[in-house]
Amino acid sequence: MSGVSKRILIVEDDGNIADLLRLYLERDGFQTDAASDGAAGLKLFESLNPDLVLLDIMLPGMDGWEVLNAIRLSSRTPVIMLTAKNQTSDKVQGLEMGADDYIAKPFEMKELLARIHAVLRRSGGEPVRARRIQYEGLTVDMESYTLQVHGQNIDAPPKELELLFHLASSPNRVYTRNQLLDEVWGFDYFGDSRTVDVHIKRLREKLEGASEVWNLKTVWGVGYKFETKDPK
Repeated sequence: MSGVSKRILIVEDDGNIADLLRLYLERDGFQTDAASDGAAGLKLFESLNPDLVLLDIMLPGMDGWEVLNAIRLSSRTPVIMLTAKNQTSDKVQGLEMGADDYIAKPFEMKELLARIHAVLRRSGGEPVRARRIQYEGLTVDMESYTLQVHGQNIDAPPKELELLFHLASSPNRVYTRNQLLDEVWGFDYFGDSRTVDVHIKRLREKLEGASEVWNLKTVWGVGYKFETKDPK
């Protein structure tokens, strides 16, 4: 994200879940605040004016429905409901009361982060992120999941495309293998870091000789980067 980081208020009574949410949100560039009950969450909302609220439904005292209703009396701040309930009626109730999205526990952090970014974009709180990147002789399009080298379509599985797109989105930035596992494969991935090496090797085979101004470079002892000699 660019500019001032967005502030997210987490209203969740499970301390472990709240801590996990704060960890991953802050790693994604957000500022976070948390409350463990509805009344405290509403008080924080009124004092902090966050950009988005992650709101659990099953809260002690004032439940999530009551908090959402109180927020909607004065604000259109985006709210994503978090709940163990997965009934269609609960989803409908939340959306009809003004929730912007609804995700049932247990959820994958990668999906939640994607939903947060999507809700912020829809609300005008975050710029639309480019889903197509071009360099000399290279086009990576994540809308159509296609890879082109000098105008020719190159077969590549989704994870290879996601890895290349991630690296090429931040040219010359060095990523460790663990960072790439977290940010491309997802925070809940428990595979071997050599998975990254294998995907890089396959990408290099497909991109070999494509350009003299960019390449997938190994930074020994650290990880990888998409190195470019020309500015985008």
